[in-house]
Amino acid sequence: MTNERTNERLEEVSSHSLDITEQNIEKLKELFPEVLTEKKIDFDKLRLILGDEVETAPERYSFTWNGKKQAMQLAQQPTVATLKPNKAKSKNWDETQNLYIEGDNLEVLKILQKSYANKVKVIYLDPPYNTGRDFVYKDNFRDSIENYLIQTGQKNVDGDVYSTNVDTSGRFHTDWLNMIYSRLKLSRNLLTSDGVIFVSIDETESANLRKVMDELYGENNFVGNIIWQSRTSISNDGEISLNHNHTLVYSKNRKELLFGGDDIDSSEYVNNDNDPRGPWKLVPIDANHPGGETAYPIRNPKTGAEYLPPNNRIWAYNQQTFEKLLEDGRIKFGMNDDSSPKRKLYLQERIDRGDVKTPSSISLEAGTTQSGTREIMSLFDNSKVFDYPKPSSFVKKLVKYGTFQTPNALVLDFFSGSSSTADAVMQLNSEDDYNRKFIMVQLPEMTDSKTVANKLGYSTIPEIAEERIRRAGDKIVEENPLLADKLDIGFKVFELSKSNIKKWNAEPKDLNEQFELLANNFEEGSKSIDVVYEIMLKQGLDLTYPIREIKVGDAVVYDIAFGAMFVVLGDKITSEMAGHIMKQIADEEAENSVVVLQDEKFINDSEKLNTIEQLNASGIQYNDILSI
Repeated sequence: MTNERTNERLEEVSSHSLDITEQNIEKLKELFPEVLTEKKIDFDKLRLILGDEVETAPERYSFTWNGKKQAMQLAQQPTVATLKPNKAKSKNWDETQNLYIEGDNLEVLKILQKSYANKVKVIYLDPPYNTGRDFVYKDNFRDSIENYLIQTGQKNVDGDVYSTNVDTSGRFHTDWLNMIYSRLKLSRNLLTSDGVIFVSIDETESANLRKVMDELYGENNFVGNIIWQSRTSISNDGEISLNHNHTLVYSKNRKELLFGGDDIDSSEYVNNDNDPRGPWKLVPIDANHPGGETAYPIRNPKTGAEYLPPNNRIWAYNQQTFEKLLEDGRIKFGMNDDSSPKRKLYLQERIDRGDVKTPSSISLEAGTTQSGTREIMSLFDNSKVFDYPKPSSFVKKLVKYGTFQTPNALVLDFFSGSSSTADAVMQLNSEDDYNRKFIMVQLPEMTDSKTVANKLGYSTIPEIAEERIRRAGDKIVEENPLLADKLDIGFKVFELSKSNIKKWNAEPKDLNEQFELLANNFEEGSKSIDVVYEIMLKQGLDLTYPIREIKVGDAVVYDIAFGAMFVVLGDKITSEMAGHIMKQIADEEAENSVVVLQDEKFINDSEKLNTIEQLNASGIQYNDILSI
């Protein structure tokens, strides 16, 4: 062995999710290297650099509540939890690019930070509205994964860990804000730079949600508030019948936002002069441009009347351009040729350009909660298995706006409920030939024993949602048989779990436990494929990447994403592994491969060191050879 590196322990795979605090500090160091003093941030220097942008007054504008600081810390606290695959619950496992994740969305969002940062184009959320009847997550700052196991009945504890947030509580708004803040904070990291988030809410928390979103996404990134008519019937339970919900829309970066709209209404277009370019409608040619000089008179050739731009405005075209448009038949003086000049806007040209109609802030014809209920009942043999599901027609509109001209967009919903969002994504793909993918996240909340869903055998919300996706996808293909081989109607199910690696869950208390870890470091019940997916997440790889298994003696080489990463697990590992890995790299022409070794399973240290040296000699850097 010629390199000292081989005599040291291999660098280990990171045991936890992305450390957001550490990442933010690194960004500060990169932007302002001069504030770094002995590897610490000197905030006095930072204040000097930022100058007048730092607020130092004791009284200042802010939005705060009891527990906000802890909510901020909770969002930044890494987790060692993981996601375990469940093929039995999944559909089309080997082909699908869609994910369904059962788990507390706070922990799941932390886990996804490495693999899905800056990859999600659209987030749609329909969180608990805090009406006094909603389920409210009770987060545990000290140990979130333990708290999750308790909440989902996987572990017993004395006392209540979650409940409905009754409006008589002295912390009614506070509890809801603490729950929503940390989750929304983590969500922004996942959006692409041109991404957009839609959050539906009612009057109870709409004002508070707006303030939270302004803080986390920035007031300048507020796109709008879409008022959705959620019901048409009049209720007599208040002075005013609440027939609407809000959907707050924020971009990650308003300057980069690419936002779509509604389909063009062809009924607005006519062709009463048999224009060979097809149907058209008239649009004004004047513009608001103070100080402009384009205000020449335009003469109607039929009536002789002359026109100037109205109200001190200007013409949108200079005289030369206008004459060309007139000669080309694109200018018309009103529908009857007897009024001011206007330009013809052709329907087909708009369609060819991919133009859309700017969406209204009021959505009146996008379905109601009643139509959402009818929709899911039609999929479940007319059984009411879910209360107040969002109609997929409404979610479709929003997803279409957000994925404008982005055929392979990733759509995330981490309060997914009955999975109206997944249904909407599949429907949209069937209509416009896009290939959007979805990630649904839902807490495995138990259904009440008195409900129809429970009596039909659906004991948790995810069981309802997963069946809804199966049936909705089958229905789309049944109605569009030509899409059977191209439309992705499958999904991979993953479940939130403690780490598969014993030493990552807790430090050994005594020497006997330490020896036990050396013999077998995997938790009881953990499968090799569970460990592979955990390593993928900890290393920042997509959960839908292909995995190929290569058996070598008593061990297995897992080839991930055509050589992007190799994971070696099993018993009696020898240096023979290196040859198989090098062959795969050559066959797949892979570059910058990472190799992860279960080093305690090598037959001896000499074989482990030989493996490392052979891998390094073939071009794999020592820092890319890791251990678990």
